[in-house]
Amino acid sequence: MARPTALMKRLLLGRPFRSDRLKHTLLPKRVALPVFASDALSSVAYAPDEILLTLSIAGASAFIFSPWVGLAVVVVMLTVVASYRQTVHAYPSGGGDYEVATVNLGQKAGVGVASALMVDYVLTVAVSVSSGVANLGSVLPFVATHKVGIAVGAVVLLTAINLRGLRESGTALAIPTYGFIIVVGGMILTGLVRVVVLGHDLRAPSADLVISAEWHDLTGVAMVFLLLRAFSSGCAALTGVEAISNGVPAFKPPKSRNAATTLLLLGSVAVGLIVGIIWLARLTGLQFVEDPAQQIESGPAGYVQKTVTAQLGETIFGSGSVLLFLVVAATAMILFLAANTAFNGFPVLGSILAQDRYLPRQLHTRGDRLAFSNGIVFLAVFAIVLIVGFQAEVTRLIQLYIVGVFVSFTLSQAGMIRHWNRRLRTERDPQARRRMLRSRAINGFGMGLTGTVLVIVLITKFLLGAWIAIAAMAVIYLLMLTIRRHYDRVAAELEPDEGRPVLPARNHAVVLVSKLHRPTLRAVAYAQATRPDTLTAVTVNVDDTDTQKLQRDWERHGVPVPLTVIDSPYREITRPVIDFVKSARRNAPRDVVTVFIPEYVVGHWWENLLHNQSALRLKGRLLFEPGVMVTSVPWQLASTANKNLERYDATLTLGPARGPRAARRDPYPSVDGDPAGETVADRGGAAPA
Repeated sequence: MARPTALMKRLLLGRPFRSDRLKHTLLPKRVALPVFASDALSSVAYAPDEILLTLSIAGASAFIFSPWVGLAVVVVMLTVVASYRQTVHAYPSGGGDYEVATVNLGQKAGVGVASALMVDYVLTVAVSVSSGVANLGSVLPFVATHKVGIAVGAVVLLTAINLRGLRESGTALAIPTYGFIIVVGGMILTGLVRVVVLGHDLRAPSADLVISAEWHDLTGVAMVFLLLRAFSSGCAALTGVEAISNGVPAFKPPKSRNAATTLLLLGSVAVGLIVGIIWLARLTGLQFVEDPAQQIESGPAGYVQKTVTAQLGETIFGSGSVLLFLVVAATAMILFLAANTAFNGFPVLGSILAQDRYLPRQLHTRGDRLAFSNGIVFLAVFAIVLIVGFQAEVTRLIQLYIVGVFVSFTLSQAGMIRHWNRRLRTERDPQARRRMLRSRAINGFGMGLTGTVLVIVLITKFLLGAWIAIAAMAVIYLLMLTIRRHYDRVAAELEPDEGRPVLPARNHAVVLVSKLHRPTLRAVAYAQATRPDTLTAVTVNVDDTDTQKLQRDWERHGVPVPLTVIDSPYREITRPVIDFVKSARRNAPRDVVTVFIPEYVVGHWWENLLHNQSALRLKGRLLFEPGVMVTSVPWQLASTANKNLERYDATLTLGPARGPRAARRDPYPSVDGDPAGETVADRGGAAPA
């Protein structure tokens, strides 16, 4: 019978996949669109809200600028989409902005881009899920009351979906993503037909509200600053565009062409939905304010401000209608699932960074279902911390948003310009040169535009919370450089010297003994079989009676190895053994000391609690001594005979087994991590015998 934890893992994640199944998890365009584009598509649910609430600071009259702000956002989005179409063709390996910046601008620029993207991915999850809860709370008061807990639960559910593997994730997302496009697109078309073609006078629930300005008499520079702030908030619609360039390896061949086509589809659909919502909001007189309690001077009794999408659904389909609930449900669903873009992009980026030694190597390995499990879990944990820390408030989280993505946008386009310059110096074919010149012009315009937006974002949002994202990027940047220095230092230390390795001059063997029994005799016999230059058994005298009994037993059994007794007046074991081992090679640095530690293996977890761990402490301390080798000599107790080794092996993610039990192992071994030996702590080994 399987362990409860293993059974739960299989129920949630399914059976493991073999490594050769990886090719079957690649995505066609119809599945890749919901997997990688759900973030950019879902931004239509909160980008218009942020534009309107920012303009509301100047009063209702400022809403007239919303179409122009939306148009500016559309121009930036189309430019970024066109720029990234050049990137996926030039760099199909999946490094995206990180690879482009590293190859063309240097390693430090690449690490800077990577740190920005990692922060943005975490914020994508936090903002998308929090916005989904806010939309759902517009029609379900219970959700609004428990928004933090529901948001955390949504992140946990997304984590489980993604841990099942990429294809399962894409299949799970395809229906709700396409459903959102159809439902919201249908709402926009219905509203435009009713207003523009049929001439219906549709008024949003908030159209007749009387709102006051937080900032009065805004003119000149102050008004320009407010418009720029609204524009920077609306640019949240661009997050997620870069995910496709990071996920090119997940596409079916031809990878680059399929990724570029998916980018074009993403941009077209997102632009259409954003323009439609902002246009309908103006036609219906919709108002959305930053602080309803302070800004709404008069309105219906008990008025509660709903999201822009919910207000439009109520205006077009009627309050309480089934179609209204369908719009709200589809919007909430796409916002929950928009985080899936980050769940697919962050682990791939983390794997590439780990392969380049900027992050721990565990992020490079795939889990049971061929997903980058460790990266998925890391992303979920940090997103939950943000959701809890900011109480799932979209307006507070949005201020931290998009700084990272525009840092990566700008550096990536600068790298692409250098890439085309380098290619143009060697290319002689006129047709190829024309294509490169066109691509360079697109990336050059993209760099100028995204760089300008980045400056605007920093100016308008720094004091509102963007500084937190910048600080997080700086910390991650320094941490990654520190990890890389550590790996480089270790690699340099482990580099083999020129010539043949120098053999030890002599091998001194030491068998640690606490009492004379079968494990001790086996350790002595094994030590003799290694034919060391010198061999001695060592015991620490912490109790005179026990030590005298051990000496008598040693002589009575005629053990052919001398027994050395070390006095320990303070009843300490570790320090006297370390001092003895050090003394054995003090006069001969080329000598080595092999310490044999007899230990017995128990079959039940509770038996570990009944045996002391002096062997483990000694082993851990001896590993730090140069020229000292530590050898464990196990003795299996009778309780191990009933241990289900097949079940035990199945719980270990150690890869293919070695030895006689290989044929009985799980036929679907985990690929998460490198094989590693069992430690004393795993077995609960006992004290020296």
